[in-house]
Amino acid sequence: MLRSTLIAVALGAMSSVWAGGVAGAGATGPGPWSEHLWAYGNDTGGIIPYLPDIKDIRIYRQLAADYCARWRRLSHVTSVHRQYGDYVGFECIDRPGMIH
Repeated sequence: MLRSTLIAVALGAMSSVWAGGVAGAGATGPGPWSEHLWAYGNDTGGIIPYLPDIKDIRIYRQLAADYCARWRRLSHVTSVHRQYGDYVGFECIDRPGMIH
């Protein structure tokens, strides 16, 4: 009896923590409503959410360069769609003379 009660209490606690995390993720998850710039992607490139408040494209270039530097690669911004909710695309390219 005690064992089944402890299991029920543990499962209840875990489900409440999970439900709170899911509810919080909807309010703070990535997207155009986010106030922070984040780069999403992998070692070949990615996207950065476009924010209308940022007029200077150099900020997006620097963010892409910092992201690609994780893999010791250079970056190249490929597309800039200046619409709220859209993305800035970039690719990570190999350095000259680099062999995989």
